[in-house]
Amino acid sequence: MCLLLGATGVGKTLLLKRLQKLSLRDGVSELGEPPVTLPTVGTNLTDLTLKKQNVTVRELGGCMGPIWPSYYPDCSSVIFMVDSANITQISSSCILLLSVLSAEQLHNASVLVIFNKRDLPCTMSLVEIKSLFRMDDIIASAPQPITTLELSSRSGQGLQEVLDWLDSTLKDQ
Repeated sequence: MCLLLGATGVGKTLLLKRLQKLSLRDGVSELGEPPVTLPTVGTNLTDLTLKKQNVTVRELGGCMGPIWPSYYPDCSSVIFMVDSANITQISSSCILLLSVLSAEQLHNASVLVIFNKRDLPCTMSLVEIKSLFRMDDIIASAPQPITTLELSSRSGQGLQEVLDWLDSTLKDQ
């Protein structure tokens, strides 16, 4: 089980829908227009077909932050999303990420931190957002392996890298 976490409105549902479509077909060119999404209240389960295996991704709504820990025991990997175009949400996203990383039940989980919405003109650069997050310090002090990636769920940029990361982390377990 992979958990997909992040604050409200960062693009988790769109990411899942795009990853599912990409995992069923080969190639970003077939993604088409982004589907309409609504804020997740509760949880969404999505099965993804990877190169040699399947994985279930459980998206937990951002408003469910207080009960995220009840889902940690079944989790082998975490995708944590950040809206890199929403500067007002950066500090709260960083606090959420630190809370997730400090959970003892996730110390053996692989973590992918995604900086989403790279297609928007008001997006911070990767250097800026990593500096605000102090990602180098977080990666150095966290017990679990952390990978960072920037993408756009809307345009499809970076989606294949997410599937590749999932595939490689599952092989490691």
